[in-house]
Amino acid sequence: MKPLSPGTRAPDFELPRKIGEPPFRLSDQQGKPVVVFFFPLAFSGVCTKEMCTVADEWDRWEALDAVVVAISVDSPFTNHRFAQETGAPFPILSDFNRDVSTAYGVRNDDYFGMRGVADRSAFVIDSDGVILHAWKEEEDGTLPDFDLLREVLAGA
Repeated sequence: MKPLSPGTRAPDFELPRKIGEPPFRLSDQQGKPVVVFFFPLAFSGVCTKEMCTVADEWDRWEALDAVVVAISVDSPFTNHRFAQETGAPFPILSDFNRDVSTAYGVRNDDYFGMRGVADRSAFVIDSDGVILHAWKEEEDGTLPDFDLLREVLAGA
């Protein structure tokens, strides 16, 4: 699958944060830039490193007044526990049905024999809902360029 390209309107989505809380809706974020991180699986080594890096640098993301979310195909229960263990101050959303990873072109149908896992990817969406930057990596061990993402955000 090819990820959505810059200049494309970001597909709206609604995903659960955790059971009992209202879902996160992209369309509710109008007026603010949004960073969306897709990752393959909670609690795997590289995914843990990625979420911990974003959490550890949270003040740098907050300074850009952006909404940051992460998405995996894990259940809301798993993602809630993963957010607690990584110290994520941002929502980790469940795309259990794979609708959003498919819409964004980052669903991987052969991830070590598993079907429907999201490739590690990141999207910067401007305050009008247009994708400014899209990055997708098929090599599992590669993390996004966090500095580049923040540079794009700073210009949003």
